[in-house]
Amino acid sequence: MNLLPSTLSFSSVWTHLPILAAATETETADGALVLAGVLLSLAVIYFTSKLGGEICLRLNLPPVLGELVGGVAIGVSALKLLVFPEGSADAGDSLLMQFLQATSALTPEGSQSVFAVQSEVISLLSELGVVILLFEIGLESDLKELIRVGPQAALVAVVGVVTPFALGTAGLVYLFHVPVIPSVFAGAALTATSIGITAKVLSEIDRLNSTEGQIIIGAAVLDDVLGIIVLAVVASLVKTGEIEISNVIYLIISAGVFLIGAILLGRFLIPFFIRLVDTMKTRGQLLLASLVFAYILSYTAQVIQLEAILGAFAAGLVLAETEKREELAEQIIPVADILVPIFFVCVGAKTDLSVLNPTVPSNREGLILAVFLMVVAIIGKVVTGWSVFGQPGINRLAIGIGMIPRGEVGLVFLGVGSASGALSKPTEAAIIMMVILTTFLAPPLLRIVFGAAETVPTVGEGTTEAVEATRKQ
Repeated sequence: MNLLPSTLSFSSVWTHLPILAAATETETADGALVLAGVLLSLAVIYFTSKLGGEICLRLNLPPVLGELVGGVAIGVSALKLLVFPEGSADAGDSLLMQFLQATSALTPEGSQSVFAVQSEVISLLSELGVVILLFEIGLESDLKELIRVGPQAALVAVVGVVTPFALGTAGLVYLFHVPVIPSVFAGAALTATSIGITAKVLSEIDRLNSTEGQIIIGAAVLDDVLGIIVLAVVASLVKTGEIEISNVIYLIISAGVFLIGAILLGRFLIPFFIRLVDTMKTRGQLLLASLVFAYILSYTAQVIQLEAILGAFAAGLVLAETEKREELAEQIIPVADILVPIFFVCVGAKTDLSVLNPTVPSNREGLILAVFLMVVAIIGKVVTGWSVFGQPGINRLAIGIGMIPRGEVGLVFLGVGSASGALSKPTEAAIIMMVILTTFLAPPLLRIVFGAAETVPTVGEGTTEAVEATRKQ
């Protein structure tokens, strides 16, 4: 039986074999060079994160701030070791790609494809890092305390979204005569709160389980949900010129059902989960089974147009209620140590500080708008602390400052607005500056308002022991 088509002879196959072999060798070579680029990038990221973290720790500053600043130092703003295509950079702008060309068989023609894939891999690892971070934060949080402070957290979140959005949008329209759609986008960017950055700082200063910390985390989670809804509404407005009410209703319902349903369903399934883990005999059974649970919830959140980090946080909250909490918290630390620094360094690396240069005429309008947005960004979040009720003696200023950093969430708003073409260059520059300054300002301020040297009992597990230790002193 002739298995070859009539138009393809053995001689033609033989003729094309060298070409097929060459193509295979080229793909293999590109794959090896992509791996080399990823390894080189990770080496730079880890070195930068540790150096920045150690310096900040010795200056009594949160190590996460060092990771962010270190990312700026190696990113598009300074050394250009770690740059990304979404910032209009190409392989020629990356010193890592130039080094790879000088030390390997990478050609200038092939460097662009290697650069694109390598950047995508690092970006995906960064996104995975923030998922792991929120899972870890969920494990460290107290679900009962989050429920207890739920009404306060909800009020803080609503005030923290409505106030900066209204002030920012109205100010840009009526004071600076910016068109309505760019003003609405800038106002939407002001609503964001970076739960990743704030939660990391609260964990570092041992305030995550304090009443203030739980209100901040609860409000930041709700901020993400409200922010997603605001972003969807604004993006819809840009595309169609009108708000799609059905999409807004869908987002609100899906967010509420997911968050409540994930926790309730998780509590129902947890006994089966524990029994399953206890019957396993292979290494890593608890960690891997828990990550499967976290990734399933993260996937579910992502596909229903929410954020993967909300699913990871919900998974952590559910597993924190089990007897395996402490064991799992210890096992997740090495995973977080590997992935989380990638996220913070990448946030810094993608930050372009060239918009701060006042000698560039096109930056001056952006600088003026940025000052206004910065003031609104701080005031709009700080006032949230005074919306807390029924909590005498609570540190209201700390709650407000904890809501200030926009971080990667603000950059998401900026990216959507920039891609839609709705934002002018000055408005883009102003939003970038607002995101930069709020991200870098909040960590040291949080440490100051909480008192770096002060250690107080936290609400939840371990409170009794903390009180007893304080009395003995």
